[in-house]
Amino acid sequence: MDANTKLCKDFSYHLKIERALSPNTVAAYTRDVRDFLKWAGKDASMCTPEDICEYFSLRKVSNFSSRQGEHISARSQSRMLSALKCFYDFLTMEELCEANPCRKIDAPKLGRELPAVLSVEEVEAMIGTVELSSWQGYRDRAILEILYGCGLRVSECSGLKLSNLYFEDGFVRIIGKGDKERLVPVGEMAVAAVTAYMEQRPSFSDSEYLFVNSRGGRLSRVSIFKMIKKQASAAGIAKDISPHSLRHSFATHLVENGAPLRLVQEMLGHESILTTEIYTHIESSKWQKQILLHHPRR
Repeated sequence: MDANTKLCKDFSYHLKIERALSPNTVAAYTRDVRDFLKWAGKDASMCTPEDICEYFSLRKVSNFSSRQGEHISARSQSRMLSALKCFYDFLTMEELCEANPCRKIDAPKLGRELPAVLSVEEVEAMIGTVELSSWQGYRDRAILEILYGCGLRVSECSGLKLSNLYFEDGFVRIIGKGDKERLVPVGEMAVAAVTAYMEQRPSFSDSEYLFVNSRGGRLSRVSIFKMIKKQASAAGIAKDISPHSLRHSFATHLVENGAPLRLVQEMLGHESILTTEIYTHIESSKWQKQILLHHPRR
C-alpha cells in the first residue's frame, strides 16, 4: 500500500468515525481525493495550490476525467473542492502537511436552480402506470407513494426499516443526513400501498428493510432511480426527473396549499430554512407568469 492510498484510507476513517458524515458523503469525498492524487502523481504533502488550480481547470473543460466523457458541473466542482479542503485540513491536523493548499482557492459560484416539479396529475399518472401483476409492482407503487407522500430522500426510502413504521400512530421514523432522526406524518394512501405490498412481500425475505430486491436483500438507490425513470416514461412524462423530483414536488404542493414553511422544513429534515425557501420561489414563479400574462402593458 503506497502512502497516498493509506492516507485516503485514514481520511475515510476520519470522516466516518470522527466527523460522523453519511456513508454517501464519505464515499464521494474519498473518491474525489483519490482521483486528484492519482492525477497529481506525487505525494499528497507535496501538492501545491498551482496543482489544484490546474486540476480544476482541466476538470472544468472536461479534458481530464477518470471517467471519460463526464461533464463536471459547478456543483460537482464545489463538492470536489470541499473534499480536498477537508482532506488537507485532516493532513495539517495530523501534522502531515504544513499548510492547506486549498485555503485561498474560491469555489465556483452556484446558481439557485429550481428543481423539476411534477404536477399532482403527473404524480398520479406515474403511480397509476405501475402494473400490479407481481409483488415487485406492489413494492414499486408503495415506493412511489412513500417518496411523494412523505417527501423522503431516496437514501431514506431505501434505508427504511420495518421497525420504522408506526402506521397506527400515523407516522414513520426517518434516519436522515448525519444520522439525524425525525418523525414524518404518513398519509392514508401511502399506508394502504405499503400494507398491500407487505401482503405480497416475499416470504423468503427476512430482511429488516422494508423494500427488498428479488434476492431478499435491501433494494438499492440505483434500482429505485431506474424504476422512477421507467414509470415516468410509461406515464408519458418528458421531464428529466429522479427520485428527488418526487420530494421536490411534495414540498412544492405543500407550500402551494398553504403549509407553514417551518413545518415543511421539519418534515423534509432541512437543517436550514433557507434550503426550504426554494419552494416559495417555485410558487412565486407560477404567479409571476400569471401576472405577466394578464399585465395591462404586456
